[in-house]
Amino acid sequence: MRALRATAGRGAVACAAAPVPRRSLLLSTAAAGAAVQSELPLRLTTNATGAAAAARIRASATFAGADEALAWGKKDNRRLLHVVYRVGDLDKTIKFYTECLGMKLLRKRDIPEEKYSNAFLGYGPEDSNFAVELTYNYGVDKYDIGSGFGHFGIGVDDVAKTVELVRAKGGKVTREPGPVKGGKTAISFVEDPDGYKFEILERPSTPEPLCQVMLRVGDLDRAISFYEKACGMELLRKRDNPEYKYTVAMMGYGPEEKNAVLELTYNYGVTEYEKGNAYAQIAIGTDDVYKTAEVLKMFGGQVVREPGPLPGINTKITAILDPDGWKSVFVDNIDFAKELE
Repeated sequence: MRALRATAGRGAVACAAAPVPRRSLLLSTAAAGAAVQSELPLRLTTNATGAAAAARIRASATFAGADEALAWGKKDNRRLLHVVYRVGDLDKTIKFYTECLGMKLLRKRDIPEEKYSNAFLGYGPEDSNFAVELTYNYGVDKYDIGSGFGHFGIGVDDVAKTVELVRAKGGKVTREPGPVKGGKTAISFVEDPDGYKFEILERPSTPEPLCQVMLRVGDLDRAISFYEKACGMELLRKRDNPEYKYTVAMMGYGPEEKNAVLELTYNYGVTEYEKGNAYAQIAIGTDDVYKTAEVLKMFGGQVVREPGPLPGINTKITAILDPDGWKSVFVDNIDFAKELE
C-alpha cells in the first residue's frame, strides 16, 4: 500500500511544512542526531542479501549462534537515553518545555563550525533519566513531521491542571482531558511550537515523567520481533482496539510505570508512512557497540553506521534502521557517562 499523508486511527496526523534544504551535518555528540534522516536508505536488504550478510557475520562473529547472541543482548545494560528531533526555534521550544511541561534545561551547546545547536531537556539527570535532544540547524525554521511519527508521552499527577497551564501560556490543546479511547486512563493532547504532539497522561508519582515515544509501523508483529531480538527489548503489553481500528505494543527495558518506553502503533490496513525530516532517532545505551552491531545484523537490522568512535570526541556508537526505516543509535555506556562529567 502506498505511503499515506495522514491516516485514521491512533493519533493520526496531517502535518505539512515547507521543504527545507538538505545539508550535510556531523553526528551529534551524544546521539548522532543531526544527520538528515531523508538522506538515509529506508529499506532493509532483500532476503537473499540479508541471508548472505548473516552468513558472513556468523563466520567471524563473537557469537556462536543466535541463542548466544540473544542471551548476551538480554544481559547488556541497555536503557533509552534520549530522543532526537529538529526544531525551528530553539529558545522558543525550550521556553515552552520548561514553562508549560515542567522540564528542566539540562545542557545546551552550540557548534558554529557545523552550523547547529543542541539542547537537552528532561525531568532528571541524564545519567538516570530519559531526555529530549533538540537540534536547531542554522537558518532552518520549519520541518515536515510526516505521518509516521506519533507523539511523545508525559506522565503527570493532574492532566486537567497541566492542560490549563499549557493553554494559559498560549499552547495549543488538540484534545481536551478525558479517558483514552478503549480505556480508562485520563489523557489529553497538546502541541509544541513545531507541531510535535505530546500525550499528557494521568500517572501519579512516576519516576520517569517523559514516558513514551510513539511511532507508527506497517507490520506490528514484525516490529515487535525486531525490537525483541535485535534490540533486546521486552514486549510489555499489547492492546488491540478493533472499534477504532488500531493496535499498540509497548516495548522497553523495564516496566512502564518506571521507564520510558517505545509505543508502536499499527493502524489497520496502513503499511507505510511518510517519515518527513523532523524526527531523527532514539539513542540507546549499550556496554559494547561492536557486539550490539553483530546482534543487530544477525536479526535483520540495517546498520547505517558501523560501530566505532565519533571523530573528535571518541564516543563509540553504531546506528541502525528498523524494518520500517526508524533509526536508533546505540551509544557506549562508559563513553556517554564521560560526556556528562
